[in-house]
Amino acid sequence: MKEIYLWLVRLMSLMSSWHRKSQVVYLMSFGDNVPFIEALVAALPAGTKVTVFYRPQQQAAAERLAQQGIETVIFRDDLTFVFKGIPRIMRARLVFCDNYYAFLGGLRHPKQMRIVQVWHAVGAIKRFGWDDPTTVDRSASDKRRFQAVYDHFDEVVVASPAMGQVFTTSYHLSSDRMQVLGYPRSDRLFDPQWLTATRERVYREAPALAGHRVIVYAPTYREGVTFAPPAGLAAALTSDPDARVVVKLHPALAAQSPHLQQALGDQLVTAKGLSTTELLTVAETLITDYSSVAFDYSLLPNAHSLLFYLFDLSTYELGPGVQPDLFDWLPSPALTDNEQLTTAIQQDAAVDFTQFNSHWNRANDGEATQRVVARYVALLAN
Repeated sequence: MKEIYLWLVRLMSLMSSWHRKSQVVYLMSFGDNVPFIEALVAALPAGTKVTVFYRPQQQAAAERLAQQGIETVIFRDDLTFVFKGIPRIMRARLVFCDNYYAFLGGLRHPKQMRIVQVWHAVGAIKRFGWDDPTTVDRSASDKRRFQAVYDHFDEVVVASPAMGQVFTTSYHLSSDRMQVLGYPRSDRLFDPQWLTATRERVYREAPALAGHRVIVYAPTYREGVTFAPPAGLAAALTSDPDARVVVKLHPALAAQSPHLQQALGDQLVTAKGLSTTELLTVAETLITDYSSVAFDYSLLPNAHSLLFYLFDLSTYELGPGVQPDLFDWLPSPALTDNEQLTTAIQQDAAVDFTQFNSHWNRANDGEATQRVVARYVALLAN
């Protein structure tokens, strides 16, 4: 079925290849770049049409854009998209992607079209693409499809040479496709007004956090990997009696959430209406494992301690795996059991993020949006 779908995408893109390339398309799986889309639209030449194709889970972000007159179209990998969406994409001079989009593997890529990957994570702890150890076991047709998608990315926006190297290795792309401009979505982490407003919202939605040390536990999404926290984790997370703990599990791990939350007792604060990023603005301590949320947290002025709780490292290394130089740049020691986690929480030692941010956040300085917008608005003029 995948091959048939890509064949239809190819056919429709060939039939639509005559369209004049003057528009801009943004493919949205994550809503964090809404301010960037707004800034881009504001800077584009008058009359430039912008269309945002969004995944269903980004309905709220799409509604915000639609309120400003930006065209938004729900995006599913189905025949409606093939016959209606592909012709619209083929009118684009610029296509921005924030994720892996399988349909690109079948798209005819005109020379006048520039496809730009803006990704959804600043850095990488886990492996992906060709670097994922499980990829070697995929079929030959799967591997061809993967590389066909990767090859469509003319440029990849990154925040550091380190992330550029990750894409070079993971996608088999040349280093000259990497644009070290910074991630637009990181700019808000430097904005005092956004920080103040966000903290006010957090304390309004979760007043129990006010006046306490806030510990956020945010493990990564595990696809096809069992997430079974070891017994005693709740006791470790609550080992500082004055702290309040917020657990932010990925929706795919929801089955684990009630048991863990019940074990945390009175120190647990539920914050269903708040995003992980919002909670990071009040967190003194972030506990994670392989999640890219660590790279965002390290930029915040309130970032005090960042703990990497890698209780399943031996199995996780088998797939998807971790970056080979992980232990060269972690800003704090890896913790592999509850005793180590308890000690780290109780010691509450400040973490120096200088080298960590130099490695991963080099171009994240609060002005990434300006640089990215300037580059691609100028490209449209050529």
